[in-house]
Amino acid sequence: MSDTTDLISSAYTSGNVTFAGLGSGTDFDTLIEGLVEAESTHLNQLKTWKATWEEKITAFQELNTAMLSLKTTLEGMDTMNEFLTKAVSSTASSLVTATADSTAETGTHKIIVNQLAQNKIMVNNTGYAASTTVVNSSGSDRVLQYVYEGTTYNITVPNGTTLEGLVNLINNQPANPGVKAMAISNGTQYYLQFRGLDLGSTATLTIGAGTTLTGYGAADWTTSQANQNSEIRVDGWPAASWISNPSNTITNAIPGLTLNLKDADPGTTVTLTTDVDQEAVLENVRTFVEQMNTVRSKIQELTKFDDTNQTGSILTGNYGVGMISQNLKDIVASKGVGFISYNTLGLTEDAYTSLGQLGITTDATEGSATFGLLVLDEEILTEALTDDPTAVAKLFSADYVGESKSPSFTYLSHIDGTTQAGEYSVQVTVASNGSGIASATINGHPALISSAWEITGASGTAEAGLAIRLDTHTAGSTYQGVVTLKLGKTGELAKELKDLTNSTDGPLAILEDNYKDITDSIDDKIAYEEDRLSKYESNLKDKFSRLDTLLGYYEQIASQLTSSIDQLSSSNS
Repeated sequence: MSDTTDLISSAYTSGNVTFAGLGSGTDFDTLIEGLVEAESTHLNQLKTWKATWEEKITAFQELNTAMLSLKTTLEGMDTMNEFLTKAVSSTASSLVTATADSTAETGTHKIIVNQLAQNKIMVNNTGYAASTTVVNSSGSDRVLQYVYEGTTYNITVPNGTTLEGLVNLINNQPANPGVKAMAISNGTQYYLQFRGLDLGSTATLTIGAGTTLTGYGAADWTTSQANQNSEIRVDGWPAASWISNPSNTITNAIPGLTLNLKDADPGTTVTLTTDVDQEAVLENVRTFVEQMNTVRSKIQELTKFDDTNQTGSILTGNYGVGMISQNLKDIVASKGVGFISYNTLGLTEDAYTSLGQLGITTDATEGSATFGLLVLDEEILTEALTDDPTAVAKLFSADYVGESKSPSFTYLSHIDGTTQAGEYSVQVTVASNGSGIASATINGHPALISSAWEITGASGTAEAGLAIRLDTHTAGSTYQGVVTLKLGKTGELAKELKDLTNSTDGPLAILEDNYKDITDSIDDKIAYEEDRLSKYESNLKDKFSRLDTLLGYYEQIASQLTSSIDQLSSSNS
């Protein structure tokens, strides 16, 4: 090989790629491809790095989805009514049925239905051969006037109006107060039926004296059903009369029960039995545990560490995921917010203050299939439900339930969204002349004296808006006690999950934004590398193009020299 060829060959040697034997027909494209590939190491590292960050972002999104699903589940059982299902059976469901909320006491009630609430129904006495028969042939407009619930209404009936037309005029009256008309038939003739839609004794419907439509005056109607209130007797009361209500759905007769009256039979006593639907409550708790474990399992999957191979998962050691995991574990393990587990100052303790008392614990056995997950002992939970179902429901789903734990005070109210759940120490001193409260504090903060015997938490404090009444008023005396505002575990967890999954300032959102910034930065570096490699490839092609031209030139000279030598040899022979 000539010195010139050696020089050219050495000048285009890069890394492990070396080419020799240059000349006509050399595969420069393959050589260039190899050189560019060797130069692409950093670009490939950047792409691998980006893929790792994108995998982390995907993991955040998967965890966020699981947490949002858990939040939705918890919000479906974060009130006493949603969590504590109570069933009501009836000995005569054709007469009375009932539904119960969480405040309904278990036990039985006896109901007698004397009459149902009804609406007023009237039928005009004039019959027509067809519904298309004209009812006003007077040659001019006429008026149908009616009085509904004490208010008078006028309907103009034009000349030539048919029975169907009159029905439409009534039903489509712009100011229709709640009345309905229809054409009914007895098989041979059609009549106008006119009825009010409201039930009860005050839902009166009469024809007014201002009616000028012939055959539709007050005397031309028959009442087929009188409006009236429902009448019932509950547990024998009232003995000589009835509980009257303008509806057949009664909510104020028995606390926590809604009665649905179906029919009347004064001679039949209906027994309603209210009890806790334990299976429904158990299913709520099973769902709670299952959904909590879905999130815990996802966190375990994303953060696990393989001790054998000494390798971590995609988010092993991630501080944001670690914080989320710990926050959720702390809520599950801690005492319920606003629950009292001790007895001092004569306080009334709460029956259950932690989920562990209800059979929900964390499996701490390493190697177990449920290690780190919640486990439920249904035997313990069933026993607790049997002993005190309301206390169980409070621990799970108390929705800012206020209670006084001291005999001297009564919880009155709080402000939704302002007053924080918790335990509040109250101290009130009565004026020396007994005229009212001289001073008061809640959790050591001066309270507002809102009336002679009522105080309210001041703004700017956790107890802001908490209203409490003092029930004992000995002049000059100081009373101490505790008032609680309870928040159940489902509500506490849902509140925490709302913060954790906040799309603006939740930890996962912040981490995802940070990681997206990183991938954007990597994209810039990738774009720079791709541009550099493109220029590098272009330069190689230019150099090899010039080299190919040079080699062609030398090949031409070599060919000429060979031809000349051959001619000389031929002439000398």
